[in-house]
Amino acid sequence: MTTDSTESRVLAAIDERRSRINDALDEELPLQHPERLYEASRYLLQAGGKRLRPTVTLVAGEALADVAPDSTDYRSFPTLNGAEVDLMRAAVALEVIQSFTLIHDDIMDDDDLRRGVPSVHNEYDTSTAILAGDTLYSSAFEIMADTGGEPANALAAMRLLSSTCTKICEGQALDIAFESRSDLLPDEYLEMVELKTAVLYGASAAVPAELLGADEAVVEAMYQYGIESGQAFQIQDDVLDLTVPSETLGKQRGSDLVEDKETLITLHARQQGVDVDGLIEAKSVDEVTEAEIDDAVAALEDAGSIDYAREKAEALAQQGKDRLDVLPDNEARDLLKAIADYLIDRGY
Repeated sequence: MTTDSTESRVLAAIDERRSRINDALDEELPLQHPERLYEASRYLLQAGGKRLRPTVTLVAGEALADVAPDSTDYRSFPTLNGAEVDLMRAAVALEVIQSFTLIHDDIMDDDDLRRGVPSVHNEYDTSTAILAGDTLYSSAFEIMADTGGEPANALAAMRLLSSTCTKICEGQALDIAFESRSDLLPDEYLEMVELKTAVLYGASAAVPAELLGADEAVVEAMYQYGIESGQAFQIQDDVLDLTVPSETLGKQRGSDLVEDKETLITLHARQQGVDVDGLIEAKSVDEVTEAEIDDAVAALEDAGSIDYAREKAEALAQQGKDRLDVLPDNEARDLLKAIADYLIDRGY
């Protein structure tokens, strides 16, 4: 669990790398002809974001190579056999994939806002947004293909990125299919979360291990650290949707409940006999009242469902941290552990 000092340390570490990541995003995704397409492709990237996933990539590289960030050129990063790779390009590729998924998610969900600005399909149009997402998808592979280093290591990183994208699509397909299911089990939900959300954290931690030439056991440990931390991250999002005030969330608190979206919380509550479908009578987030949300949250708390989700997130984060014992004992390893804690203790 994070303390105030640990959270401050994580946020400082993210801030230190974010500006370098943002500069690299501008370099790797220049505005070019046709300008409208590339403006739309860069739109969400320029709207902000913590850059958590590329930060994990850079910090994982620091931990593996046992180097300090203030003495590191990510563009000429030392591998474990003495060669060099462009680790920043790998970090950028992963953030570009994240942006691609957000654009397409917003189209499928018809969401109006993302990161406090109109979603890409609202700012431009749906056709342009689809093309922007596709452009980011293909650009990520171009960027990853030019990281340098040993060809076998670069190919392994490319394969990991490719399989990650496939799994994200599988997770999205499961999420859609689950909307018509009334018999969903918690393990099925966790599988969906792993595919839709956590695999990109897994890739963010494991790609540097592949590029730097770590052995298979280390690559797998880093991947599982990302998977378990990513699952914990999503479960924490489900908790925050119910427990953080609407003005802080930037959206209606309890929107998952109003929209009948299943989470680990609601699945557990169903198993305790709670009539989850009857908790909210409002049919849209525009109609729901804070009093209705308060009553629904109280019912879920009485069933122990919110505590169950919190405990599951904490257990997954701990499993992820334990995976890091394969790394050298250094500041970057400690920071990766602190990031796992931050993912489940963060507010908005």
